Amino acid sequence: MTREAQVTRNTKETQISLKLGLDGSGKSSLDTGVGFFDHMLDGFARHGLFDLDVKVKGDLQVDDHHTIEDTGIVLGTAIKEAVGDKKGIRRYGSCILPMDECLVLCAVDLGGRPYLSFDGEFTSEKIGDMSTEMVKEFFYAVSYTASMNLHIKVLTPGNNHHMAEAMFKSFAKALDMAVAFDPRITDVLSTKGSL
Repeated sequence: MTREAQVTRNTKETQISLKLGLDGSGKSSLDTGVGFFDHMLDGFARHGLFDLDVKVKGDLQVDDHHTIEDTGIVLGTAIKEAVGDKKGIRRYGSCILPMDECLVLCAVDLGGRPYLSFDGEFTSEKIGDMSTEMVKEFFYAVSYTASMNLHIKVLTPGNNHHMAEAMFKSFAKALDMAVAFDPRITDVLSTKGSL
């Protein structure tokens, strides 16, 4: 069984084509028009061992908001589609990831209820060509369209680039754990019997 999803989304603000493979090798092809965002998505794919192709044409003459938020919407949709009925998966995943002086915690529950808890503050308005306020907006969009609980907490702050990168990589590791199959789980991991 290949767990993949291909999602396109076209609006007046963005045209997005995205392909996600959950059981990949970390290969990515990325062109969002926002260099630092591409770098973050590359880290997500590589460290989660996901195969990810993203092509975005956004209204960057306005700013990076629509491009990044809408990519989050499409990625969350792809995660939800690729995971499928959730039978046999661990459902929960977490990672505490160090990146130099920074330490970031990420925890995921694919239980079907969307929620984002985001605890981290940036000290600059931009990292490269990406607005730092868009980091939270991206994860909010992913969490709600994927119907996941997503908690991201900066335990030790520091360099803004390091904090953002640790967030994307810890999310990748936590999601990889949550979507992994466990042979002991024969149905969905829930006392309700459904997710």
